[in-house]
Amino acid sequence: MNFCFFALGCKVNLFESEALSKLAEQNGHKIVDKMADVCVLNSCTVTSTSDHKNIRAIRKLKKLNPNAIIAVAGCMAQIEPEKLKESGLVDLICGTSDRKEIIKLCEDFWIDKNSIPDTSHFRAGQKLFEQLPSGVPRGRTRALLKIQDGCDNYCTYCIIPYARGHVRSLQLNDAINAAIDLANNDVKEIVLTGIEISSYGRDLADKPDLVNLIDSICKAVPNVRIRLGSLEPRTADERFCKVLSVHSNLMPHFHLSLQSGCDSVLKRMKRKYSAQTFFNNTELLRKYFPNCSITTDIIVGFPDETDDEFAQTMDFVKKCNFSALHVFPYSRRNGTIAANMPNQIDEQIKKQRANTLKNLGYKLQENYLKSFIGQTLPVLWEHQDADGLWCGHAQYNFIVKTNDKHCFKNQYHNAKIIDVKDDYLISSLVNLTDKT
Repeated sequence: MNFCFFALGCKVNLFESEALSKLAEQNGHKIVDKMADVCVLNSCTVTSTSDHKNIRAIRKLKKLNPNAIIAVAGCMAQIEPEKLKESGLVDLICGTSDRKEIIKLCEDFWIDKNSIPDTSHFRAGQKLFEQLPSGVPRGRTRALLKIQDGCDNYCTYCIIPYARGHVRSLQLNDAINAAIDLANNDVKEIVLTGIEISSYGRDLADKPDLVNLIDSICKAVPNVRIRLGSLEPRTADERFCKVLSVHSNLMPHFHLSLQSGCDSVLKRMKRKYSAQTFFNNTELLRKYFPNCSITTDIIVGFPDETDDEFAQTMDFVKKCNFSALHVFPYSRRNGTIAANMPNQIDEQIKKQRANTLKNLGYKLQENYLKSFIGQTLPVLWEHQDADGLWCGHAQYNFIVKTNDKHCFKNQYHNAKIIDVKDDYLISSLVNLTDKT
C-alpha cells in the first residue's frame, strides 16, 4: 500500500509522523506525497485556528488522494473527535495513544472498509512513554529525538495537558542509545523535543532530570550538535548552566517560554515563575553561554490585560533583549479556564498589541544578527532555497545563507558573515575543509 503522512503543529507531531512513516516502511509499504491508499494526518489543536487548519489539510489530502483512507491522529483527534466526524471527510479517528497500532488499523480497514473499527481506546490516555523510532524528517538534515510527552502544568490558556495527558519520559539509557544510533547514521545535529521537556524524568523511578539527560547525551555523542526544545523558564538555573556549559556540542540557543512580562498576567495564566525569576535566568545563561541566543513566546491580549500590563511586557522584553520573539494574540480555546474568564480583549486591540510587540521583536532580532557581521561561524548546511541559496544553521538559532555552490547537504563549512537580510545572515565560505 501507499501511505502519505502529514503533520501540523509542533516538532513532536513532526517526529511522530516521521516515526509512523518508518513503521509503515518496515511493514512493506511505500511512502508517497500523493496518490496514496492511506493518508494519516497528525493533528494540532493548540488554538481554535489550528482546528480550522486541520480541516483544510484534510480537504487537501482528500483532493490529492480521492480514493484514500483518511486517518486523523494527534491532539485534535483526542479533543475534538466529534468535530472531525461531522466533517464527513475522515474514516478513522485515533488520538494521542498507541500510535504504533495506527498502521495495522489502516491495513485492516483497507481490506474491509465496511467494518469500521472502534478507535475509542486510542483516546483513553497513555500511561507510559511510547517509544517510537527516531530519525531525520524527510527533506531535512537535523534529527528529532522525542524524550518526553504530556504536561502537568495546566496553564489556564492551554488545552494540551488534556490532549496529551500526564508527563511520561523516555528512559535515560534509551535516550542515550537513540542518540548514539543517530550519530552512527551520520546525523550531525539532534534536536531534543517533547511536549514539556523541562519536566523530563519526574515520572521515572530513579528521577533523572533534564540536566542529567542533556549532560549524558552530550557526553555520549561529543561530535554531534545537541539542540533543545522549548524550556520552562525556571529550568535555566545555576545548576543547569554550570553543568551544561562545559559541553561545546550543546548549541547556545535557549527558547524560554515567557508568555507575559507582567506578574499579574502570569498569575492569571497560572505560570509558576515571576518576571524577575525569568530575567535572572537569562542573565545566568548569558554568563555561562556568552553571546547565546535567547528567544521566547509571548501571548498578548490575555483576558483582562490592561494597557499598563501590556506596557510592562514591552518594557520587560527590552530589558531581556531577546534575539527573537514569537508573538501570538490570545486565542480563546474551549475547554480551558481562560476561555471563561471575564473581560475578554477585543480582537482589534489584540491585533494592535501583537503588531507593536512584533515590531519591537524585529528590531531586537536585527540588532542581534548585525552583531555577527565580520565573524566566521561553523555552519551545518541543510538545503537550497527557491533562489538556489544554500541554507544552514550556525551554533545559534538563525539561518545562514550563501550563494557559494561548493556546499553539500549535511556538511560543515566555515562561513564569514557579510550582511543581514530580513531574518537571516548572508555569508561567504571561508575554508571548505574546516569542520566543527
